[in-house]
Amino acid sequence: MEIMNNKKLSIVIMAAGRGTRMNSQLPKVLHHLSGKTLLNHVIATAEKLNPQNIVTVIGHEAKMVQDSVNNGNILFSIQKEQKGTGHAVMQTRNHLENFDGNTLVLSGDVPLISKGTLYSLILKHESNNYDASMLTADINNPTGYGRVIRDNKNNLKNVCEHKDCNEQELKINEINSGIYVFNNRLLFDLLPKLDNDNAQSEYYLPDVLTLIVNSNGRVGIKKTNNFIEIQGINTLEQLSELEKEYSK
Repeated sequence: MEIMNNKKLSIVIMAAGRGTRMNSQLPKVLHHLSGKTLLNHVIATAEKLNPQNIVTVIGHEAKMVQDSVNNGNILFSIQKEQKGTGHAVMQTRNHLENFDGNTLVLSGDVPLISKGTLYSLILKHESNNYDASMLTADINNPTGYGRVIRDNKNNLKNVCEHKDCNEQELKINEINSGIYVFNNRLLFDLLPKLDNDNAQSEYYLPDVLTLIVNSNGRVGIKKTNNFIEIQGINTLEQLSELEKEYSK
């Protein structure tokens, strides 16, 4: 599949977290699903999109994670302190700051995301000339996920992390998958404007979307019906559940 308009594409994979809920000494992204690490599943899918660059953000046990990637084409950026998803992407600026094109952001612990779903997100983004686009889903139990807040015209207003949501926002079932496409130049213009005035004192990448909306930019939303594809792994139980799905 060729990306529409032949715009160049870079991909950032966030893989710096410790994964404390896994109750394991092994970094979360190095746990195996069907004989391959979670991270290598994501890298394999990313490569199918023929990007110009793939930059993996590493932090916890950085050398171990880097050594696990058997691919000389992958670039790495170090996030020494885990200060949120926006901070993670900021660490890639030495590779991507001057890149002209779009940047797709993925998580290294979401192993079942498919090329087709990512392609459809990129296609919607490019064909509508959006400044940024995000992948969302409606789920029955959105606990723990960021909620997608829409305005009265059904456009994105902002993304509210679970811990920052009020009672009304917690009732929303449309969740943020953590998968985005950004105009790369705009992304790196806006990342320094993020603040950490929130419940977790972190720099949230979805706040870039809010900055775009508030400056009359355009953010696209692509909703997927396949929640399994965007499910992140935080516990060994979730890993076991996705193993069953992968084997189907």
